[in-house]
Amino acid sequence: MPVDVVVVAAAVLDGAGRVLVAQRAYPPELAGQWEFPGGKLEPGEQESTALVRELREELGVDVRAGRFLGEVPLPGGHRLRLWSARLTGGTPHPHEHAELRWVTAAELPGLDWLEPDRPLLPVLAELLTGSGN
Repeated sequence: MPVDVVVVAAAVLDGAGRVLVAQRAYPPELAGQWEFPGGKLEPGEQESTALVRELREELGVDVRAGRFLGEVPLPGGHRLRLWSARLTGGTPHPHEHAELRWVTAAELPGLDWLEPDRPLLPVLAELLTGSGN
């Protein structure tokens, strides 16, 4: 029986209508595309705990997980689950990414997104513009 892999991702919000996005550095076929930072849930780990751990590892920051924003199926029966988050400490650095950028709702469509992240953009745009509260 296949193992259900959950990938948690964070829409880190700055409170000024912007979200932090990350540009992939690797693998070569995904390099240059944009995503929400995050990673795989460890066995027995809570999703909020995984978000905190992954963003500390990937970006060198501390975050507080917020609300669940949506889920997208991934190949192999896996799932991508997006949560809102707020910085609670540190300054984001691209330890595992080519670049980090704070973007507004209007800037979201202009980025070359990883395919699994694309269906989550409308809900995020609503959240950023205040119509999703």
